[in-house]
Amino acid sequence: MPVKFGDIIQAFEFADVSGGMGSATPSSAGRKIYYQFDDDTLQELEDDQLPDDIDDETKYLRIPNTRDLDLGKPLVIAFVREFLPDDLDEVRYFFSKRGAYQKFKALLSRRGAIDAWHDYRNQATERALRDWCEVHTIEIVD
Repeated sequence: MPVKFGDIIQAFEFADVSGGMGSATPSSAGRKIYYQFDDDTLQELEDDQLPDDIDDETKYLRIPNTRDLDLGKPLVIAFVREFLPDDLDEVRYFFSKRGAYQKFKALLSRRGAIDAWHDYRNQATERALRDWCEVHTIEIVD
């Protein structure tokens, strides 16, 4: 049974934003996405009970996050190469230290490229998630 692509995006954002605090897992039947929190007290707030066999990788697949899909630093470098090539060395330097994303976003602001970055990242995320679904034979509908 197909899964709505919007549900996959929402699950990806949950898995990504939770910063390791939780995950989203579609069943192999594709009918439902379960949201799992690492903190048991938060899990109690979730309306749906998790199946007892949620850790069975043959039935459930963990939604990837930004790092899993190489949408972090590699995507930033690809964007800068294409849209801000004169800033490539500076951005590479940012990412050799802490606070790289904050510095990168400040650079985007100075260059008036925030919207271009968001569009680029959104398109790359959608493409990567669609590819991930295809690899894992998850049928999606828009």
